[in-house]
Amino acid sequence: MQRTLQKYIPSRAVTSVYELIKTYKVHLKIVKDRQTKHGDYRPLPDGGHQITVNYSLNPYRFLITLIHEIAHLIAFETYSHRIKPHGTEWKYVFQKLMLPLINPKIFPEQLLPDLARHFRNPAASSDTDARLSIALKAYDPSNEKNYIFEIPVGSLFSAANGRVFKKGKKLRKRYECLEVSTQKMYVFQPNAEVELLKIKN
Repeated sequence: MQRTLQKYIPSRAVTSVYELIKTYKVHLKIVKDRQTKHGDYRPLPDGGHQITVNYSLNPYRFLITLIHEIAHLIAFETYSHRIKPHGTEWKYVFQKLMLPLINPKIFPEQLLPDLARHFRNPAASSDTDARLSIALKAYDPSNEKNYIFEIPVGSLFSAANGRVFKKGKKLRKRYECLEVSTQKMYVFQPNAEVELLKIKN
């Protein structure tokens, strides 16, 4: 397991994360990308615990995702399964697990301010924290996609599900976008990754 972790998370975090996996009898599965989530947790019938994490995440996002899911396990075990999945108890456990890891031996110094800010009140997904999501994206392999906030108003773009939208105005934090085929309005986070479509003359 330690060798596997070495491939996916920062090396200085391997020992402490391995101890958590061993202590809580976690069966870690590294899986193909899922559009709707980076990872998940579920209890197993034999009393064990399964956590899945998408294989393509960069080491820093992978570590945050794995600790996010371990926090679910510990929160449910400690406070019962009747608690809200991302409620006060989970936030407390997630903070407690992450705080020792938020240091320059594990994360790049450029990420530390955004991580410290995020973990004052962690969200259900780091993707909903646009500032942290964009900072983490800098460590992904480069691709052809753009963030919603980068493209001009009126641009056509393809979302992850293949549907085509036209970018509209900014609301408070998110962008209103028109789905071309249905003429229905949807809202997108500013850090949503999309493919800008070139209009042929």
